[in-house]
Parts: sequence; C-alpha cells; structure tokens
Amino acid sequence: MRRSDALWWVRPCCLAGLLAVPVAVSGCAVSKFSNPFRSGSEDTSASAVTPDRLLETAKADSGEDLPGGLSSHCPQVVAWPRDRLLTIYQPGHTGDSLSVVHRGEITKMARECQIYSDRVVVKYGFAGRVLLGPKGAPGTVNLPVNIRVAGSEQKTLATDKMSIATTIPQGDPVGYFSMVREIAFPIQIGTRPEDYKVFVAFDHNVPGAG
Repeated sequence: MRRSDALWWVRPCCLAGLLAVPVAVSGCAVSKFSNPFRSGSEDTSASAVTPDRLLETAKADSGEDLPGGLSSHCPQVVAWPRDRLLTIYQPGHTGDSLSVVHRGEITKMARECQIYSDRVVVKYGFAGRVLLGPKGAPGTVNLPVNIRVAGSEQKTLATDKMSIATTIPQGDPVGYFSMVREIAFPIQIGTRPEDYKVFVAFDHNVPGAG
C-alpha cells in the first residue's frame, strides 16, 4: 500500500482544548489581560497565539493543550467536529473514499483577548494539517475558512474569512498550516465576554467538498 493511501486511514487527532492566558483584573475600564497587541518593550514571549508555536504543536500531533494559564473571562474559540474537517473529492465522486483528493483538519486552537468597556478584541489562532488522499498530488492546497462571532442568542456580531495555503512537499503526503488573526466585536449591556463564542469553520461550499 502506498504511504499516501495508508496515511489516509489514520484516525484524525483529537481536537485540542482551548488555550487560555493569565488574568489580572483591573479596577479601570480595561481589564489587564495578557496584551498581545501593545507595541514596545512588553514581553509577549509566553504567548502561544503565534503561527510558529501553533505550527509546532500541530506537527507534534500530541493531542494535548497548548501550555498556558487561565482565561475564563475570554470568549471561547470553537470548531465543531464537522467544521474542523474538510474533505475534497474528485468531481462526481463525493463520498467515495478512493476518490479523495485531500482532507484538511484543524487540530490545534488558541486564544488571547483584551477587554474594553464596550468591546472585546480576540487574538485567535488555529493550526492543523492537510493529508493527501488516493487521488491527491504534492503541491499547494488552498482551504477556505469562515469565522463568526455570536452571543448566547446566536446573533452574528462579526465575521471574517480567509484562505489557508498549505504546501505538501514531494515524497510526503502531509502538509501543515497555522493562522493567527484578530477580531473585535461589541459587548451588550448585561453580558460577559465569556458569554460569546468565536466559531471557526472550514467552508464546505466549494467544489468537491463532502
């Protein structure tokens, strides 16, 4: 059996839990969460929301959380099981395991946030891999990802979208990716930052997606 065929049946690694960062609540209007946005001399070396650190943990494939402290007051970053997987088939063969071109998997996630009196800015990151299927070939693979922020009433407060480019080298049926972005949204009176969620999902509205 070819290596690409064999690897295709490897069970996807478990979705990592969400990362949090240390919290120190201030008496001012702004809570002093770990601040990944401030320029200058501030030391952000402990941050796990960086492309390199996310990529490193994705390649390790340990299934463990990224190192960090608590961030119970930050919005959650969520990728539901179906949303974190995207399988692309040859045209007209959706659902046929022998016609898979490639599959994307989001395996690691992390977040940090900064809370203001009227809004939250979330720095979120995710990483994962792309596996070649029986009909795949080395090269660059682009996978679309959608982001949506919602509160407890599921009303959309902010959106974002992007295309993740992953290079699958010759002789290796796996390529890895990582992405770090920021998104801001308003906080309604009477709610808490932790009442909101940032949803990360592969866009399945593309040709060949199953």
